[in-house]
Amino acid sequence: MRRTILFTGVFVLGCGVALTTMQAQMAKKVTPADGHDIHVVAPHVVDGVVMGPYHHYCKAVSAEILECLIYESTEPNALMTQVEYMINKSVTRTQLDLSVWNKYYHDHVMEIATGRVQVLDRSPEEAAAIAEAAKQTDGIIFHLWWPHMAPAPNGEVKHAQAISHKYLTEAEWKGPVGSPPRSSK
Repeated sequence: MRRTILFTGVFVLGCGVALTTMQAQMAKKVTPADGHDIHVVAPHVVDGVVMGPYHHYCKAVSAEILECLIYESTEPNALMTQVEYMINKSVTRTQLDLSVWNKYYHDHVMEIATGRVQVLDRSPEEAAAIAEAAKQTDGIIFHLWWPHMAPAPNGEVKHAQAISHKYLTEAEWKGPVGSPPRSSK
């Protein structure tokens, strides 16, 4: 009898702990930092120097925008040194001046075509689908930690660039979204 009461008490206590743990997990508030689980690796040009490869952890924040938190490594304590916004060309090509695009943005069709961009931690089919979706976007990268590898950033923000970046002509700028530029300056 004592064993039955003891077992019942332990069982009820265990169920209570399990239920409390499940409720705590379910009650965990989702934050903007959650969901950056598209892992991409690619080098960048920062202040005229090829650097990286950088680890991008991305998520869709809207139908038109992907946001990537960018780290120098995959170590749990790696510093986030860059942020990239991947914005649908239907937005960038209608809302920006060509001079602004040429200075700060890059075309993901060109970058992916170099073979330097790799989608990690996904099946080959998923990686191909992610790359195809990325080709519909232009990227802008903000390098936040400057001077690079300094003990503390000095507050200056640099604009990193894709190695493949080419200045677009007016005709290329107005061309079909998702098509590669035909020439460069």
